[in-house]
Parts: sequence; structure tokens; C-alpha cells
Amino acid sequence: RASSADAALTGIESGASLAVGGFGLAGIPWILIEALHEQGARDLTIVSNNCGVDGAGLGRLLEARRISRVIASYIGENKEFGRQFLAGELTVELTPQGTLAERLRAGGSGIGAFYTPTGVGTVVSDGGLPWRYHPDGSVAMASPPKEVRRFGSRDMVLETAIRTDYALVRAAVADAAGNCRFHAAARNFNPSAAMAGRVTIVEAEKVVDVGELGPDDIHLPGIFVQHVVALTATQAVRKSIEKRTTRQREIKASHEPAVRR
Repeated sequence: RASSADAALTGIESGASLAVGGFGLAGIPWILIEALHEQGARDLTIVSNNCGVDGAGLGRLLEARRISRVIASYIGENKEFGRQFLAGELTVELTPQGTLAERLRAGGSGIGAFYTPTGVGTVVSDGGLPWRYHPDGSVAMASPPKEVRRFGSRDMVLETAIRTDYALVRAAVADAAGNCRFHAAARNFNPSAAMAGRVTIVEAEKVVDVGELGPDDIHLPGIFVQHVVALTATQAVRKSIEKRTTRQREIKASHEPAVRR
């Protein structure tokens, strides 16, 4: 159990690769990302479903120019992410979402690669997907072609597993041995990201004694976790959403006199 987020991140150096849990802003390790921002490591490779939003989550590291490469599923709501990519300032390896999740899980399971039908017949398998642009908009680096084999009646493309130096995830509850439970949709990429990291750091909203989590309540076994950071009550409720969309509620005024009963 780490004494603080800062202490848990001590070993992360410039040039490191990190798998980061979350989907948009749901389930992201808010406190660990902020501590990494303050810690100062640069030239980071980030593997995550996306890269936060402008001004929040991994978006803060992007704006500080601390990330040099991203392996993700989509650019999403982050305008700075898109701007850096198209301006040739950032290398981005876009990967189908399910394939990304399986590449992370495979890395943690000791599987070097796997075949999947996803992406066959597209630039995912054939190569040519832009990974980095020149400032003038021409392609500086593109994805290479991948091996395709036929299994039964379907062609499938070979995808390699992902292992990272570190993983940062957020859990609703963790015990002292690192066993974790996630809450609802906030589970998303957290278990697979945690499995991919050689050193996995979990920030937990609540830390309990070993044995308090039942076997069926554990979503991530502690064997994949090296450090647990217990959040304060204030940190635990620190959560945001990407967009708040509301509509005006129509209230019909009544001119009828109130009737006593």
C-alpha cells in the first residue's frame, strides 16, 4: 500500500509507457493522472481508450506536451488531441476498441498475439493508416500491413499483445492485497489496463482488509497490482462528466383558484 499517489509514481521516468483505465472521463484515475502531471515525466507513450477531454484527465498531460505517442480507439471529444495529431506533433495508433481491450488483456495473460476478424479488408489489416503527419499534412508514418490467415470460413488478422511499463487504474474498492472491485460502467478498460502493466498502481475510493471482498466480488485479482493508493473522502468523490445536456422544463401556469378539500 503506497502512502500517497506521489510516492506510488516515484519510479516513472521520461520515455515510459503507461496503460490508463477509463472511458472518456468515466473510471479514469483522476488523482494518479494529476500526480503524474505534477511529477514531470515526459515523452510518454499512453495506451488508453481515448485521451481524456480538453482540460481534464489525460487531456492535461496532452496540453502540457508530456505525451509523444498514443495507442487509442478514438480521438473523441478532445480538440487538442486532434489538433496535435493533424499538426504532426503526436503519433497516434488508432485501434478498434474491442481489439485494443483484447491486446491489453492478452499482454497481461502472457499471450503474444491473437487472430481476430475485426479490421480484415481495411487499412487496419492492409496498412496505410496514418500514425503521424508532417506539419504540411502529408503522412510521415503509416501502419504496416499485418498477417492475415483464414480460419474455417473467415479471414482473420494477427494483432500483437500490449505490455506497458506501468498501468494507472481506479477502483471503487480494493483490499490490502490489491484485489479490486469496480463500480458499474466505471469498470470499462480498468481491468485490462491493469493486467497489461508490469507495475500497476490502483487508486481506490475505499480500501478494506483482506477477506472483506468476497471471491465473486473481485473483478481484478491482486496478482496484477503492485501498489494501492487509498483516496481521501474528498478525492474519492472527485468525478466529472464529459457533457451536461439539459433541456428547459416547461411549467404551465395555472390561473385556476386553489380548491380546498
